[in-house]
Amino acid sequence: MKILVINGPNINMLGIREPAIYGKSTYGELVEMISDYCKEKNVQVDFFQSNHEGAMVDAIQQAYGSYDGIVMNPAAYTHTSVAIADALKAVGIPTVEVHISDVSKREAFRQISYVRDVCVATIAGKGFDGYLEAVDILIK
Repeated sequence: MKILVINGPNINMLGIREPAIYGKSTYGELVEMISDYCKEKNVQVDFFQSNHEGAMVDAIQQAYGSYDGIVMNPAAYTHTSVAIADALKAVGIPTVEVHISDVSKREAFRQISYVRDVCVATIAGKGFDGYLEAVDILIK
């Protein structure tokens, strides 16, 4: 199995950005944790992070035919991007939406997810462990 992990805006700022919400661990630590977990599960994993919506759409489209699943934290684009939702719908790759924080208990605009309906599952509020749960969902 081959999985692509796509992270959106400001995920690369983990450990700096609002540590009371997102924790003090860094993006590098997140990548290492997911990599180690996937190695244990005999899953090949690649990572993509961008602050740019179009680059994320490109990554989704380029995943077609190369990946069995996508773990995606669209971050702020969750609440605004029809383009990302359309790209996920177009490629038809099973995708799990992940959010480090519990977006259901935050600002009203965070209740909206344009990608949720095109994903096989959504995991929110489980911190970095949500990514591991997403990997397990895709394996099943």
